[in-house]
Amino acid sequence: MLVALPILLLSLAVALADDDLGDAFEQDVLVIEASAHACHRINIYIAISDQQRSQGLMFVRKLPPMSGMLFIYDHEDYASIWMKNTYISLDILFVRRDGRISSIARNTEPLSLQSITSVEPIAYVLELNAGTTERLFIDEKSRLMWGRTHQPQQ
Repeated sequence: MLVALPILLLSLAVALADDDLGDAFEQDVLVIEASAHACHRINIYIAISDQQRSQGLMFVRKLPPMSGMLFIYDHEDYASIWMKNTYISLDILFVRRDGRISSIARNTEPLSLQSITSVEPIAYVLELNAGTTERLFIDEKSRLMWGRTHQPQQ
């Protein structure tokens, strides 16, 4: 069983290396209400299982514009992200249960093993292409709006 997991992850990595996120992750749309009084539609890939959250955007070489990955956690807690095997620079948004952005790590370093940690317990993490938050005026006064019913447990 322990041998099968690395093989499974390697197969998933090869699929994702070809930017085929749609086969590995459910897709949806969310809206970010920016502090500049503008709303932005973002196509998202949803990482809800432990395996999906572990995989994230590793091995992906290109993320389409106005797209991102939303990590959903079962309960609010501090979250820590790293860029291991992630080839693209990202803006990482740590988001509270109510959709308000807690903090943002901008222009992260690809392939880095440094941990990027939330400043408080959060329920979601949204990863976007680096520079997106600056270009769209997304900051800690912004919030995510998403019509899904899944809510993390307290």
